[in-house]
Amino acid sequence: MATIIYILLLSLLAGAAMPAGALLARLDVVHPALLGTSWRHFIVAFGGGALISAVALVLIPDGASKLSLMPAALCFAAGGVCFYLLDAYLSKLDSAMGQLVAMLSDFIPEAIALGAAFAVGEGTGLLLALLMVLQNLPEGFNAFEELSSRSQLSSNTIVWAFSGLAMVGPLSAATGYYLLAQYDGLMGALMLFASAGILYLVFQDIAPSSKLEMRGMPALGAVAGFLLGLIGNMMLLGG
Repeated sequence: MATIIYILLLSLLAGAAMPAGALLARLDVVHPALLGTSWRHFIVAFGGGALISAVALVLIPDGASKLSLMPAALCFAAGGVCFYLLDAYLSKLDSAMGQLVAMLSDFIPEAIALGAAFAVGEGTGLLLALLMVLQNLPEGFNAFEELSSRSQLSSNTIVWAFSGLAMVGPLSAATGYYLLAQYDGLMGALMLFASAGILYLVFQDIAPSSKLEMRGMPALGAVAGFLLGLIGNMMLLGG
């Protein structure tokens, strides 16, 4: 019982980073001078670095270990294609929900993987939770900015909506813990599918939007995001 409560709290903390990012973006809208252009782009790129670290340090190693070569390659390729089709569909609709959908598209499978990792005793669950917090904060920042600029929703409505979406984390983690952990192949497929989708989103949305002319802050943000993931991984492994 204590284990599942711990998992639910970790996943809720990861989800709470989304409204926290939205609040930071709201503050930036009201007082744009507090962050400035360079730090705003640093935050965006930081999320990209954290996402790549989740892929490189947790999702792909764990996912690939559960499948043979051909199924692993097919699942990864399918993830990239599906996220491309979803992105193309949202672009065709000219929807203001693109960043929000992207945020949930990596948060949900990662939360499922978090629950499954604890269920089977893998040591990556805590690291994955840390990386989810690091990536959801800037993703919440990005999604708030897109929704506030391209929709009729008020700032308060967006923040409260993100707070409600934080509950998706515990629900997904419980699903992974109780229902999916016993299916190694399925979990491996989910991790690789999500990994490809995350990489697509990083290079399609995050990296281009973080670019600044003749400035290194976005690239430094990406390095910082990955660095924290690397430190967490080495600390958990006793490196």
